[in-house]
Amino acid sequence: MSTIQSAQDADEAELDARFAPIFERIAAGSIEREQKRELAHEPVSWLKEAGFTALRVPTRYGGGGATLPQFFRLLTRLGEADSNLPQILRLNAGFIESMLESDDESLRERWLTKIAAGEVVGAAISERTGATHNSVTLTPDASGSGWRLNGEKYYSTGTLYADWIDVAAHDGTDDVRVLVRADARGVTRIDDWDGFGQRLTASGTTRFESVHVDNAQLLKRYKASEPRRNTSLTAFYQTVHLATLTGIARAVLRDGIAFAQARTRTFGVPGRSSPRDNPLVHRVVGRLASLAYSAQSITGSVARSLESAYQARLEGRATTQTYIALDIEAYKAQQIVIEQVLEAATLVFEVGGASATSETRRLDRHWRNARVLASHNPAIQREGMVGNYHLNGEPASERFSLAHSRSELQRDAVASAVAVDG
Repeated sequence: MSTIQSAQDADEAELDARFAPIFERIAAGSIEREQKRELAHEPVSWLKEAGFTALRVPTRYGGGGATLPQFFRLLTRLGEADSNLPQILRLNAGFIESMLESDDESLRERWLTKIAAGEVVGAAISERTGATHNSVTLTPDASGSGWRLNGEKYYSTGTLYADWIDVAAHDGTDDVRVLVRADARGVTRIDDWDGFGQRLTASGTTRFESVHVDNAQLLKRYKASEPRRNTSLTAFYQTVHLATLTGIARAVLRDGIAFAQARTRTFGVPGRSSPRDNPLVHRVVGRLASLAYSAQSITGSVARSLESAYQARLEGRATTQTYIALDIEAYKAQQIVIEQVLEAATLVFEVGGASATSETRRLDRHWRNARVLASHNPAIQREGMVGNYHLNGEPASERFSLAHSRSELQRDAVASAVAVDG
């Protein structure tokens, strides 16, 4: 074993020891939170205090300095504990990556140190409109000092848990990304997300009524016609979904095993019996284990590709083709992982009769959560993009360029809005 591999293993062992107790605590309360629809403020606080929300922030800014494979491995474990949590923190993670891709050191210093100190970023990007455009406006303040933000966003995942909100707005000429305090005067966050899964992600409405914005809170301007730039963010955001889905597959396996081990009756067998000794139950659990293994392997492979692209960028070796290939790999992974996890979330009920449908167990949450995650970023369109790429060499992202050109974050979030809002 190489010295580098030994060091990586030691790092992963330290990270596991650090976060495993927190994941266990989160998992212990997941069913009760689901039953009561109790937002996960306390688990988010635990993760912030332990440094999970700053894992990818480089150590020079006070963060954890984790590699992308390490980050996604831990994110999968968090998804196993409660799949709402990775989704809640998805925009925070993406914001960190966008800062790491920025060439503006003062911007990185300003915002990454805040995240390292425990502050969390949410986002208000997508809107419930018939067209993918920004209706939120950014206009000069009448006093001549700063700006005023007005409008409404939906699918603003995680904003109820956030300290800062990354907002997509329009100043009459350009699209603009701005950061505003979540508790600023004029900001209203509403928990009106009505999806049947991922119920605790607070993916609802955020309103901005004459919210003051300083110049220091402006992140970047974009022209609507701006061409695709080299970025790994689309693949990164998709891999967060893959890791969360993989976590669900692991939770399905865990809960299926626990259910079968505790049972003392088998359908069609009189008297006491042990489902754990039933060959048919063996087959079900074997299939669940295999599906979880496959999803984890695929997600891990994409995470390693993301890390390779990240290192290539740092070393000046990354090309446009690097990012095109990364997007295609993530899209291909999406097709397989979604199907496998949804299969597992349905198959788990075969470990034991109608009792597996008890509300006290809430095994249905795994399918509901996986189905909602699978609906983000339409897989059927991505499958077509993959085919067109292999047949005609057309880069996948170009086919969504009109809907996605406004910012790295919006490119992914608009697809989510289109998918969920129909």
